Amino acid sequence: MTPNVTPDGKPVCKRGNTCLIAGSDQLFDVDSAMISDTGRTSLEEFFSKQTNYGYVIEGHTDSDASDAYNLGLAKRRAQAVEKIARASGAQSVDVRSYGERKPRATNSTKAGKALNRRVEIQCVARPGGKS
Repeated sequence: MTPNVTPDGKPVCKRGNTCLIAGSDQLFDVDSAMISDTGRTSLEEFFSKQTNYGYVIEGHTDSDASDAYNLGLAKRRAQAVEKIARASGAQSVDVRSYGERKPRATNSTKAGKALNRRVEIQCVARPGGKS
């Protein structure tokens, strides 16, 4: 089986190998990319317990602002999570920003928007398939 790789040859896991979905409301204040103390502690604990080769960190938003703004906010949030990953000794393979482009739920309800505001962390297995 051919491993999945990014265009520059970095190994990545297949879609669906999500090891954490963190709601942005749990990690960040509204319109902020600064991680709360509680969110920082939670992420540090998560990364310190993991044994994966690396991680792809994806930022997502709801549709309340413009597409361009949401892409920027999602990127800043994903980068903030990446910073904690690296400080915890975890390897970041890639940071991606999807903004509002990959919703998990409808953006027409408050509950749906809350599900769409998130950071997803994809686990990347070591070459050869072992984590």
